[in-house]
Amino acid sequence: MTFTPRCPTCHEAVVWEANPFRPFCSERCRLIDLGAWVTERYRVPGEPADRHDGGDDTDEGGGG
Repeated sequence: MTFTPRCPTCHEAVVWEANPFRPFCSERCRLIDLGAWVTERYRVPGEPADRHDGGDDTDEGGGG
């Protein structure tokens, strides 16, 4: 019995070898999934993290 992976977005069978978009079947499905994360349709359960305001932790000294 051979396992055929399925695209998490459209559930089509995915050709695994040499597929630059795996586990997705195409760039379109990959971008749909990314958009779902960006718009917070998907969420990781747990306590909300403090939102960072972009304040004073920038490396302005160039010390490296």
